[in-house]
Amino acid sequence: MMTTQKQIKIAGGILLLMIVVVASFFFGRLTSEPEGMQSQETDLTDEQTILYWRAPMDPTEIYDQPGKSKMGMDLIPVYEENAEMQSDNAVLIDPVTVQNMGVRTEPVQQLDFSRTIHTVGEVQYDEENLFLVNTKVSGWIQNLHVHFVGDQVQQGDSLLEIYSPELVSTQQEYLLALKNYRQLAKSSLPSIQEDAERLLVSARNRLENWDIPPAEIDRLTQFGEIRKTILLVAPATGIVVKRNAIEGAYIEAGQDLFEIADLNMVWVHASFYDNEVPWISDGQPVKMELSYLPGKTYTGRVSYIYPYLREKARDVHVRLIFSNPDLDLKPGMYANVELQGHIIPDALVVHSESVVRSGTRTIVFIAHGNGRFEPREVLIGEEGGPDNQYVRILAGLSGHEQVVSSAQFMLDSESQLQETLRKMLSSPTDSETQMTDMDTLMSRSATDETAPMEHQHNH
Repeated sequence: MMTTQKQIKIAGGILLLMIVVVASFFFGRLTSEPEGMQSQETDLTDEQTILYWRAPMDPTEIYDQPGKSKMGMDLIPVYEENAEMQSDNAVLIDPVTVQNMGVRTEPVQQLDFSRTIHTVGEVQYDEENLFLVNTKVSGWIQNLHVHFVGDQVQQGDSLLEIYSPELVSTQQEYLLALKNYRQLAKSSLPSIQEDAERLLVSARNRLENWDIPPAEIDRLTQFGEIRKTILLVAPATGIVVKRNAIEGAYIEAGQDLFEIADLNMVWVHASFYDNEVPWISDGQPVKMELSYLPGKTYTGRVSYIYPYLREKARDVHVRLIFSNPDLDLKPGMYANVELQGHIIPDALVVHSESVVRSGTRTIVFIAHGNGRFEPREVLIGEEGGPDNQYVRILAGLSGHEQVVSSAQFMLDSESQLQETLRKMLSSPTDSETQMTDMDTLMSRSATDETAPMEHQHNH
């Protein structure tokens, strides 16, 4: 009995000594560790290189300099040494396997970004230089001077003459009004003079309203000779593209007789896909080549972008304008059009093969070296650059990173596989660990309390 009590006292003393030693150890760590850690972190911060700055609430919002995010929060620095640890789903692959997979990387580039667009256009008449020839009197066509479509005419050239009984009677009325005015011009009654003048002016206006040239009216006034036909002349220099006049035919007032086109300027109607429209603007220079004249290049400009999408072709209609002094560009020709899009300065771009589009998100893989790759979601913009093989990055990357340009889909599959395994094999959460520790302590306490009672009972 005495031996047992001595053993219990010795064991209690040893346990008490161990508790004091452990408490002293932890107390020393609590008093000395924060200062040491702070010093260590300070030294580490001084040695590390800041790779970029990101927003606290949006990891894809990246900046080259410290400042504020779009939400007004202070940006967080990302250090080069631990940048690969920023992603929970980083992919770690053996370097030998990386080489066997043929993984290639290239840096994120910052350049003046543009796009070269090639399309097909059709040469058409310049609608602003189309002229219709018609008459405001009815009658019969006599003395047709232009007989064929395609004839070239100069402004003022004779086209045809029209015999009109209405025109003859109007000339006769004008001569009678002129004679009456001359006779009453010396009348002592002002009202009579005014009536005669109004009658003369009315007759002259009727001739002018029928497009009788002023020179022809002056000739009629001077010589009193009535012309039985009215002469129509070309309103502009150009090519006759339509002719509805036949000699001897009767025509009504307002009927179109000729259509003349000035081909010194032509329109080219080109089609562009909707994703190419952001690169196009009014007045932009454009080049064109014809298969009929290989090696010759024509320079024009964008005249108008139509504000709708053509439903059948799913394209946007753009009107181009070209100078055509040699009349090489003939309406109906097809042409190859090349347009250089406007420049976006200092754009961040990557090769289009570097981008993995999964439907719901767009990602690229950042290469951190030693077989570690980080899938990062990015926001992409226009496509263009050299050979139109690059895509603009709007958010998610900085200009100092390496991205994977081949075997991305294998990395994407590996990333999803490793993420799934991580979720399946993840350790318990802190709360679960704490609950487990608490249960263990309670079970141990219960065991310790029942042990002396069992010992006394057995004794």
